[in-house]
Amino acid sequence: MSFDLNARLAVRRAENLYRQRPLLESPQGPQVVVDGKPLLAFCNNDYLGLANHPQVIEAWQIGASRWGVGGGASHLVIGHSTPHHALEEALAEFTGRPRALLFSNGYMANMGAVTALVGQGDTVLEDRLNHASLLDAGLLSGARFNRYLHNDASSLAKRLEKASGSTLVVTDGVFSMDGDLADLPALARETKAKGAWLMVDDAHGFGPLGANGGGISEHFGLSADDVPVLVGTLGKAFGTSGAFVAGSEELIESLIQFARPYIYTTSQPPALACATLKSLELLRTEHWRREHLNNLIAQFRRGAEQIGLQLMDSFTPIQPIMIGDSGRAIRLSQRLRERGLLVTAIRPPTVPAGSARLRVTLSAAHTEAQVQLLLTALDDCWRTLEPAHA
Repeated sequence: MSFDLNARLAVRRAENLYRQRPLLESPQGPQVVVDGKPLLAFCNNDYLGLANHPQVIEAWQIGASRWGVGGGASHLVIGHSTPHHALEEALAEFTGRPRALLFSNGYMANMGAVTALVGQGDTVLEDRLNHASLLDAGLLSGARFNRYLHNDASSLAKRLEKASGSTLVVTDGVFSMDGDLADLPALARETKAKGAWLMVDDAHGFGPLGANGGGISEHFGLSADDVPVLVGTLGKAFGTSGAFVAGSEELIESLIQFARPYIYTTSQPPALACATLKSLELLRTEHWRREHLNNLIAQFRRGAEQIGLQLMDSFTPIQPIMIGDSGRAIRLSQRLRERGLLVTAIRPPTVPAGSARLRVTLSAAHTEAQVQLLLTALDDCWRTLEPAHA
């Protein structure tokens, strides 16, 4: 038996699902250079415009001078440095939880939390549209794994009735491909009524949502009792890299003991933690970033609706334009790129079959004039795109 990789790749190409990596030749920001071409980008997750902020860069540089450039070992050996500890304390205070625990990335945070909390004989219930890292974590946990209908508390309740052992309900806070919010109050009620725990991955909520950028829990006014396991990533609105889990003293100590992706991974560079501490300060104090971002979101939605584009139910920086056919989504993305605009076409298996889309993401670093440039280009390019039945 041999692996026919060429055949698998050929199928991907034939189905308009082949993926290629754009080469970024500049720092993140609205104005980028990709594959040698200057472009106006509407496809990164730098929601508050902090990824290339001079104060964050300076904090990294000072941190590297003081702490070096490598973590050196896992946290449990000798890799847990003072900046890591300071950042964990700041994230705990920011989220209103007793403790927080740093992970190297969001995939590992989700994998570590789920697999440490449930196993054989337990139950994990997940939203059908959860991020791949959450779905993979549920499947690999060894627990009985089931998915409820998207954002449907009644569907969850039916599955909770059949759950056995310790039960963990897992949802995204903001769904990364649709931009809609989980109905956390309803999910929390159903979960608590059955004595289960709710875990929320708020990767795309921290920063844009909440009066102080505290994410979906702050947006809905929910407590740690409602959401016992809260996950966030640092590579989006925070503008740096890494992830964290926030919760009770017992939760964090349990993750330190049982979360294999935490135990067996070298810690992130201490200087990175220094940079994130600065970005957290900016996130909390510069409220104008969220206000400007919200204005841009409203501007884009108004303009897109006037053009006749099919938007999704989202008031977050994630503004998908539904296309349906993967080939049409690619062609629209290419036509925008020819106009100097970078908007990524998202296709299966990242999204369900028949729901290919252009995933527009907005940042506080964008200007109103830049959003208008996008709308004008979309209007022109959309009109020249052949009908879906062509």
